[in-house]
Amino acid sequence: MSETTHDGGVAVSARPSPDDGMSAADLAAKYGLSVSGARPGLVEYIRQLWGRRHFILAFSQAKLTAQYSQAKLGQLWQVATPLLNAAVYYLIFGLILNASRGMSHDVYIPFLVTGVFTFTFTQSSVMSGVRAISGNLGLVRALHFPRASLPISFALQQLQQLLFSMIVMVLVVVGFGSMPGLSWALVVPILVLQFLFNTGLAMIMARLGSKTPDLAQLMPFVMRTWMYASGVMFSITHMLKGRPEWIADVLQVNPAAVYMDLMRFALIDEYGSSNLPSHVWAIALFWAVVLFAGGFVFFWKAEERYGRG
Repeated sequence: MSETTHDGGVAVSARPSPDDGMSAADLAAKYGLSVSGARPGLVEYIRQLWGRRHFILAFSQAKLTAQYSQAKLGQLWQVATPLLNAAVYYLIFGLILNASRGMSHDVYIPFLVTGVFTFTFTQSSVMSGVRAISGNLGLVRALHFPRASLPISFALQQLQQLLFSMIVMVLVVVGFGSMPGLSWALVVPILVLQFLFNTGLAMIMARLGSKTPDLAQLMPFVMRTWMYASGVMFSITHMLKGRPEWIADVLQVNPAAVYMDLMRFALIDEYGSSNLPSHVWAIALFWAVVLFAGGFVFFWKAEERYGRG
């Protein structure tokens, strides 16, 4: 269609576009465009995470190798650190404060070492989770990948460290008279459940720590309080004997105590089921499923905000 201009020329008028009058959102939907960095759906996010599984494993192994690369003893500190902590706790709580009451010497030392190593697994997962995003902002801002890869890889790093450390834990347990038996097979489901719990907690702390870096300074105090309340250095049932029964019940069902007591039950012959709360496996499963699922969704909800601001 054409029309004559004032100077005698001919101007061609543009045909109306079918996109005229459409909003930016409608145009984006029509041509399959999306907001850069927008959060994917939950199912798609899980699919993307599965596609990055090799990266998650490689990243956790690299972090584990680099953790003690500047120390002369290198990877031996993975074992030495919790072992030295156990020695200090034995000196203070076992000998000076007599926290071992109700247990013989041959039971208390494996009890203490197992508790320290198992709790350290959760403690380290939480502390590394706090810094998972805030401590890796360069990586987060430079590359596009599901951000949950970071707290998951840090929790996996701590699992690998625990598996390495368990060599010493097993030697201590055997050295004080507990021989391998069928109950030792329970270690596998215990570690699976605790790993799921730790990973969920790490994802919660990663989101909180991404906006509040000072949380990393507060968490050591929180973790120390949790450790003292979980029976790492003493038996909750023996220490609270004569106190209201509900206090011991509450302390025994907290997740750190549940996974520690299950590990002690599996490895130490004289640590019987009477030391465990009722329905202990159901409680362990509950904490693992609720924290992992809840932590995953909580972290995913803020996916598009990590590394910004």
